[in-house]
Amino acid sequence: MMTSLMRGYVKVVDAVNYRLGRVVMYSLFVMVAVLLWSSISKTFFLPSLWTLEVAQFAMVAYYILGGPYSIQLGSNVRMDLFYAGWSVKKKAWFDAFTVLVLIFYLGVLLYGGVGSTAYSLGHFGTEPFVFLKDLAVAFVTGGPDAAAEVIGHIERSPTAWRPVIWPIKAIMCLGFLLMLLQAVSELIKDIARIRGEEI
Repeated sequence: MMTSLMRGYVKVVDAVNYRLGRVVMYSLFVMVAVLLWSSISKTFFLPSLWTLEVAQFAMVAYYILGGPYSIQLGSNVRMDLFYAGWSVKKKAWFDAFTVLVLIFYLGVLLYGGVGSTAYSLGHFGTEPFVFLKDLAVAFVTGGPDAAAEVIGHIERSPTAWRPVIWPIKAIMCLGFLLMLLQAVSELIKDIARIRGEEI
């Protein structure tokens, strides 16, 4: 029997990822606008240095933050050679197994993303989570000046525009975390289906 805690978890995670996915869906227009400006500036004015990277960052945000919404809707690519003809319970067993693999994969991505984000903020040690915790504590207790003392050499893109990299890495970590939470929600739903319950 599904507990109220599990039902509450599924309800909250699904609601957050649904709303975020609906908002992020429109960020595609941001990328289109940036690329349109890039074409216009290259044709009629001096080419803008920032357009390509901003379009890349917008695409990353669109793809990564839209991932949890895609998982929730089941709009990921799957081979339906056998799956379409299976019973609901058999599909739930198969989905539960594949979601466990997805959870492991997303955990690895999140761990690597946190390390990469810490590196982009100047942490070159082996404890990225401790560094980010110390950074958050310094920011909350002492403000931006205290946080600046914790941050090291900030990583920049090697292009002519040279933007800082940590914001897009932080967005990627947020997306990985939300996908991980959504995958756990899908696992709970699969377990409920195996038991003959609905959430």
